[in-house]
Amino acid sequence: MTTRILPAVADPDAARALTTLLSQLPDAEPAAPVTDSTQLIDTLARLAGEALDELPEVVLVHERIGPVPALELIREVSLRFPSVGVVMITTDASPHLFADAMDSGARGLVTLPVGYEELANRVQAAAQWSTGVRRHLSSANDVFTGPGGTVVTVTGAKGGVGATVTAIQLALAAQASGHTVALVDMDLQTGDIASFLDVQFRRSLVDLALITDISPRVLADAVFSHSTGLALLLAPGEGERGEEVSDRSARQIVSALRSRYEIVVIDCGGQMNGANAAAIEMADTALLVTTPDVVAVRGAKRVVRMWERLQIRKAEETVTLVNRFTRNTEIQPPLIQKITGTRVAAAAVPANFKELQAAVDSGRLHELDAKSTVKQALWGLAGELGIVKPSATAKKSGGVLAKRNSGTFKNDRGSTGSPRRRRGGPADAEGTR
Repeated sequence: MTTRILPAVADPDAARALTTLLSQLPDAEPAAPVTDSTQLIDTLARLAGEALDELPEVVLVHERIGPVPALELIREVSLRFPSVGVVMITTDASPHLFADAMDSGARGLVTLPVGYEELANRVQAAAQWSTGVRRHLSSANDVFTGPGGTVVTVTGAKGGVGATVTAIQLALAAQASGHTVALVDMDLQTGDIASFLDVQFRRSLVDLALITDISPRVLADAVFSHSTGLALLLAPGEGERGEEVSDRSARQIVSALRSRYEIVVIDCGGQMNGANAAAIEMADTALLVTTPDVVAVRGAKRVVRMWERLQIRKAEETVTLVNRFTRNTEIQPPLIQKITGTRVAAAAVPANFKELQAAVDSGRLHELDAKSTVKQALWGLAGELGIVKPSATAKKSGGVLAKRNSGTFKNDRGSTGSPRRRRGGPADAEGTR
């Protein structure tokens, strides 16, 4: 049996030496090394999206892989791709590291400098374990075998541009189309999802921060089940406790949510910290919300450049949403796309806060009128991002979602049309906030 091996090594010299050894193993089929954690996860997700059998049997993770620490990366691979055997390559063979690696999901350790016999034994053991797991998964239809649910993060170019309203409406659109959806408030100090949805809660993200193994039962205890069907994981009521949510715990929380829900929408607010930076890095889609004014667009550019410097997300991998849009504004979406280097969403949210005011003031944003042009634009964006279920009976023309994703929504007739504009009279100066 051929053993497919995917090395994850950042150092070119170490990668060449490891590839040479791997090519000498019997029945081994080493792939070209990936050089960072993001590339590894993206590669595995792409292969898993094609078929479970396309995944490599063994992944080798070097201790100096980045930007995600090796143990955190091993944990994420083990949670998202449970049929892949992970082996860690390290200079430290201490019992403490061995225990930490096993707790993270590794199937073994190989010490540096890498020897042929040790490498062959570890790879063979991990490959046999992987084969056994795949045999079990192929005979159990109810066992999760895919790369996990889709994670969408929503970040504001600055405070007050409409990130929270956007996140809520995206989650509602995905849920109404038939997906299981979790909505997470990772604006840890100033999160407002609970206020927008009129929720009184006791548990929050902080309750999961110190738990090393988040089981489905533990996750269910922390999640608030909203009347809309959304599963809410909220920011702490005491903003200072947000510091308890580290980047490591954020990765564990996002991975646990991804394995349980089909769609995970995360409101990251307008301020960066370790937790929401980890979420943005793990996201399948990173949405950046801005308004068409100089200050907000400069803020969007600043955020994008910061993400690139920190190796969180490349500009071309980011989608920008223009909120409070009017046709007569001087800054149009093509200019925003040129300034930020991101892809600007085709859907633009019209400047019509009057439609939102009653729902926002009453904390009933989920009851926003289906005829609202703001809601129609945001639900259209959900179709554009591919987080609504396609409908075989949807028409091929008419409406944003019908054009882009043919999404259907339960009990929300008329909400999928393209934004309508009033004839005559200027648009209201305010938009979603």
